[in-house]
Amino acid sequence: MNNPSISESIFPISPLIKITLLNLYFALTIPLPFLAKFASVNIPMEVFFLFLFIGAMAIVGILSERVTVNEEGIKVSYPQWVSWLWRKEWSLKWTEIDSLRMRTTGQGGLVYYFVTKTKDKAYLLPMRISGFNLMVKKVQEKTNIDTTNIKPLAQPWMYLFLLVFTFFLWLIDIWTISTALTGV
Repeated sequence: MNNPSISESIFPISPLIKITLLNLYFALTIPLPFLAKFASVNIPMEVFFLFLFIGAMAIVGILSERVTVNEEGIKVSYPQWVSWLWRKEWSLKWTEIDSLRMRTTGQGGLVYYFVTKTKDKAYLLPMRISGFNLMVKKVQEKTNIDTTNIKPLAQPWMYLFLLVFTFFLWLIDIWTISTALTGV
């Protein structure tokens, strides 16, 4: 059995992010089969639920990312059921990392990329993980790159805000499904 070193740390995606995004997915999609039945769309309910399940598995797969930091380097990985399908793992040794480069997103946020010493590749710094600050501190310790100004892409309050609004969406879903089932 593979024994991780004592200094190895594993950082999964934040539970708040997982719960929020899965709830949002289901709140947006669960009413669809009932609305289709209400609108007399000739697609079997089982087909709708099959596609809802496939979509949920895709989201769970994407949210199964984990970051491992140890004495040798940093690694982003996924469970085998995800990685063989479409998500590729990557790893970098600390000695390969030259710098962290900031880039702005289309929405105005900031993301960071590890740039290798050969400058031929860049790897996205995972930013939606539990223990982000601890991971960034370990990166700074191992690479001597100043990470004091690096913050997660989205703050926890943003996901909490989205979770609250998802709750209200669920209330609308309950009304929508009950209306569709009663045929009003």
